[in-house]
Amino acid sequence: MAAAEERVVGAAPAGYTALAVKFGERQRSPHCLLVKEHQVREGAGTTHPPRRTLFVLNVPPYCSPDSLSRLFARCGCVQSVDICEKPGEKKEKLKSKFFNCKTVTGFQVAYVVFRKPAGVQAAKALSREGPLLISTESHPVKTGISKWIASYAASVVDREELKAEVDAYMQDYDKKIAEEEAKAAKEEGVPDEEGWVKVTRKGRKPGLPRTEAANLRVLEREKRKRARKELLNFYAWQHRETKREHIAQLRKKFEEDKQRIALMRAQRKFRPY
Repeated sequence: MAAAEERVVGAAPAGYTALAVKFGERQRSPHCLLVKEHQVREGAGTTHPPRRTLFVLNVPPYCSPDSLSRLFARCGCVQSVDICEKPGEKKEKLKSKFFNCKTVTGFQVAYVVFRKPAGVQAAKALSREGPLLISTESHPVKTGISKWIASYAASVVDREELKAEVDAYMQDYDKKIAEEEAKAAKEEGVPDEEGWVKVTRKGRKPGLPRTEAANLRVLEREKRKRARKELLNFYAWQHRETKREHIAQLRKKFEEDKQRIALMRAQRKFRPY
């Protein structure tokens, strides 16, 4: 077993250090986390500062930032842990608990920021130790059936909590619309920097943009045109009669054209006597 663990740890790509971890006491095969010091260009953002940030690959979807923080806490004080789907991707904060929630299915990457640079070197030195245990009795990492049960329990929506979130969103939306309308009313009739005055058409539907009103008129005309056409050819026999009349007119015109062409050819014939 020890030899197998050594082979797993030694199979790290160039520039990375492999850390063998376990998510339970009964787990036989350790999981391999790949870590290295995070390198950033000069002038980049200070979210992941150089020399103090540890870049971690192969993070399972069930491994939370708290789990990684507890794992590397033995190396020094952990300032923050950010888990993303791809390297360099900025993880957006979830504005809603119920809407636009993405389910993580694959392995991820993590950025562990220490307060001192010595924490990064101490984290890389953990590869000399045996498999590190992430899940403990006080802080278990749910996997397998327990994770499925927790996911199902989290999927059950609390109606009161959902109603409170929707009400708060609608209040913010109404407030935003009211502010935009007040701003538009204040700017109406006031010339801009170049001296132009914004003019809007006011009629039965005040505030309706001219382009939208024109589009509505075009749609109404098309609707009336289709209605007249459907009324004209309401029955199936009317469709057939219309087609027959059209074909008869085409045939009549064709015969007239043939006679006209024959007459023109006869008139052009050469007659010396």
